[in-house]
Amino acid sequence: MAKISFHHSDGNVDVLDVDPGTSLMRAAVTNGVDGIVGECGGQAMCATCHVYVRPEYLDGLPAISDDEEEMLDCTTEDRNERSRLGCQIKAGDDFDTIEVDLPASQI
Repeated sequence: MAKISFHHSDGNVDVLDVDPGTSLMRAAVTNGVDGIVGECGGQAMCATCHVYVRPEYLDGLPAISDDEEEMLDCTTEDRNERSRLGCQIKAGDDFDTIEVDLPASQI
């Protein structure tokens, strides 16, 4: 099992234990985490699973693909150096533990 912590702007945190291969987006949508929409179902085509990865976890993630790069330019909230699409980061492959901050809105 891998652990994902979703930090909300109001200070609340959703902590999930997920199976390997589960994306941040899929974990959030399946478990009713407010703040992740996942409108395209994980195809890197909508940017409604935008997250800000906490700095201590960034170096362990794979490079941003061209598709993810393009969609990160379409996020509702400002993109920064910690921005990633939750659908492109998978438990077991990319992390065993990760913490992300959720933007104020996705759409």
